[in-house]
Amino acid sequence: MKIPPLLLAAALGFASLNLLATPIPESCLTGGIAIGCQAWTFNQFSVMEAIDKTAAAGGKVIEFYPGQKFSPDQPDLKFDHNATPEMIATVKARLAKDGIRAVNYGVVGISKDEAEARKVFEFAKTFELYGITTESVDAIDTIEKLVKEYDICVGFHDHPRQPGNPGYKMWDPTYVLSVVKDRDARIGSTADVGHWVRSGLEPVACLKILEGHVISVHLKDLNEKSPNAHDVPYGTGISNIGGILDELKRQQFKGNASIEFEYNWQNNVTDAAQCIGFVRGRGAMVP
Repeated sequence: MKIPPLLLAAALGFASLNLLATPIPESCLTGGIAIGCQAWTFNQFSVMEAIDKTAAAGGKVIEFYPGQKFSPDQPDLKFDHNATPEMIATVKARLAKDGIRAVNYGVVGISKDEAEARKVFEFAKTFELYGITTESVDAIDTIEKLVKEYDICVGFHDHPRQPGNPGYKMWDPTYVLSVVKDRDARIGSTADVGHWVRSGLEPVACLKILEGHVISVHLKDLNEKSPNAHDVPYGTGISNIGGILDELKRQQFKGNASIEFEYNWQNNVTDAAQCIGFVRGRGAMVP
């Protein structure tokens, strides 16, 4: 008896369901993972420059964020899901020129209002993105409806623990798990491992808590275990990047990992390149 594809996917679990979303091509992988830059790394520059800098660092993929300057000669224009068709065409041309694939977008607010939320998903569809990154837990029902319609993954992102705001729970992977575990399998976590360290958590343990639900990763190595820690090239800090990569490999992670280097803002292409080099070398070492 032939099993219908959707039933087969459900039987096989998250790994198969995740492949329903636009897959990231193998040609975009470095060291076995789709590692590139979150454009926020270059937030002192325009999105056009961020694409160029990602290519210069050796990245093959990029994650956009909302509100970045559009171009050096049009800095008053902002690039986000309200971009004009002309702006989108220009960005696509630059991606093609530099050999970079856009794979994710966020952190972006998603409205409970379906018409407003749909703008974000239409933008993602236009770029054939694998995922969207958000913290809009209140819109989970709308998000789930549109995830099913558009076949695009959504990851819930964590910022650091906020001691003065006990209502902020996204820093805690057990809370994120409670949000996503009974939802469509394309809804999960965008694991910001640096913010976990800033929250006093151990990233590999957090990934294990979220196993089967990790959509994408903001991959950071930090200089110290402190709320005020700053980014350093992979392998030179205390975040156990090697262990994180091993755990993602064990979980058969298929999403994107974004370098979000929030330091040395004016001149961090070399830092990003060192991060990509670490991932490339690690992939060669780990069977």
